[in-house]
Amino acid sequence: MTELNGCTLFPVQWLPTLKAQSRPALTTITLATPRSLPKAAMLPGRVVVLDIAFASNAGGMSFEKVTGKFIAELGPRLALWVDHHDSDYHAQFAGDSRFVLYRKAEHGACPELITPALIASAGPIESIVCHTDFDGLMSAAKWLRGGYECYAGADADAFAIDTCSVQPSTLAQTIQRSILTQAKNRDWLLRIVDFLADGAQNPEMLAEVEQVGRPYRQLQEAAELLAEQFVPAAKNTVLVSVPLDWPSYDRTHLLLLGQSKARIAAVLDRDTLTFAAHYKSGINFLTLFGLSGGMPTVVSLQAKDLAMALTALGEFADRTHER
Repeated sequence: MTELNGCTLFPVQWLPTLKAQSRPALTTITLATPRSLPKAAMLPGRVVVLDIAFASNAGGMSFEKVTGKFIAELGPRLALWVDHHDSDYHAQFAGDSRFVLYRKAEHGACPELITPALIASAGPIESIVCHTDFDGLMSAAKWLRGGYECYAGADADAFAIDTCSVQPSTLAQTIQRSILTQAKNRDWLLRIVDFLADGAQNPEMLAEVEQVGRPYRQLQEAAELLAEQFVPAAKNTVLVSVPLDWPSYDRTHLLLLGQSKARIAAVLDRDTLTFAAHYKSGINFLTLFGLSGGMPTVVSLQAKDLAMALTALGEFADRTHER
C-alpha cells in the first residue's frame, strides 16, 4: 500500500468467487474526492474514474486547477470517467465517449451506471479512482465484479443513501455506519471495497463492520442535540452555527434534521458553510449561488459567503412566492 497526495493506492485482486475468464489483471484502487485528486503520474496504466464530481468554483477551487488539470495529465490513459453530479463543464466533453456524465436528477447514484457493457467498452484497466463515500466505494466494488451488483438490491441501496430519499436495507445501513465512523481511515474504506466485491457475504468481516459502526450512534446523538440550535436565517431556511468545542457529529444527519424544520437547512462549521434541500425539492443551489458544478441540492461554500447566500435564498423565495 502507498500513500500519495492524501490518497491511498492499494492493490486489489479479483476474488475467487468470480469466473476465472472474467478476472482482470491486478487493479490499483485510489480513493479520492473532487477537491483532492491523486497525481496522475502515480497512477499505473489506463485509468477509470468513478463517482468523482467535477470541481466547482466553491471554496476557492476551480475546475481548471483541479479536475481539468487532472484530465489533462491523464491524457489518453483516461479510459472512462463515470459520474452523476451536475456541472456546467459536462458540455465540454459531450463529444468524448470516455465521459459518461449525467445530472443527479437523471441518476441518483453512480453504481447503477456501472454495467457489464460499460466495463467491456473501457478495455483493460489498471487503475480505479473512486469517491470515498458509500456510492463511490460501491461503484468500485461493482466494477471489480464485472458490472454485477455486489448483492441483491445494492444499486437501490446506493440510490437510497446518496439521495437520502428512501430507507436503505439493514445491510447498507450497517456498512454506511462503518464508513461514516471511519471516513478518514482509508485502509478501512478499502477493506469495505473488498467486502463488497466479495458479495458482502464474509461473516467475520460483517461482524467487524457492525462493531466498527457502533460509535456512529454517538455522532447521531451529537447531531440531534445540535439540531435544537437551528434558527430561521431566511425564508424557508434554518441555520445552525456549530460551537468550536462541539464534539464530532454526523453532518448529513444534522442537515436532514434541519430539513424537518424548513425546506432548506444550513450548517456553519468553522470556515465551511453547507446548504441542503431534499433531493426532489426543485431547488438548485448551483444556479442560486453561481457555482459551476456539484450536487444541486447539497453544496458547501466558505463561511464568508453566508450573507451572499442568504440574500440569494431570500430573493429566490420572493420570486417563487414561497411561504
